[in-house]
Amino acid sequence: MYLSLFMVAFLAATLLPAQSEILVVTAQQLGYNPWLIWLVASLGNTLGSVVNYGLGRYLLHYQDHRWFPFKGKALARGHWWFERYGKWSLLLAWAPFIGDTLTFIAGMLRLRFWQFLVIVWISKAGRYALLLGALSFLGLSAQDP
Repeated sequence: MYLSLFMVAFLAATLLPAQSEILVVTAQQLGYNPWLIWLVASLGNTLGSVVNYGLGRYLLHYQDHRWFPFKGKALARGHWWFERYGKWSLLLAWAPFIGDTLTFIAGMLRLRFWQFLVIVWISKAGRYALLLGALSFLGLSAQDP
């Protein structure tokens, strides 16, 4: 289960369509360790964003190709967020649609990798912590036998 969770979380942070939250909730409901669920999902999702960073940093010169993952409109929106809020806009790296673009833009603008990694980790890990915390708060956690 943990390997599947890692892979889905990783893919969800890249441009491939995947929903890691469903698997996080499922793993939690099946009684898997919530701390390990959090750690595995956070690591996978953060490393998936590192792929986007790498694409932005090294593959921007392919942006006119049909296969290139970010189109002009998405790039412009992400660039605007980065100009307005700087590196702290990466706190939205967890958000659907804009998050992937922001991580790509961070690479394109050559944000220091360690800054990128710390801020994206906070964003991704925070999202999973909130999700698992909400499940626990609402009493939707798996019951111990």
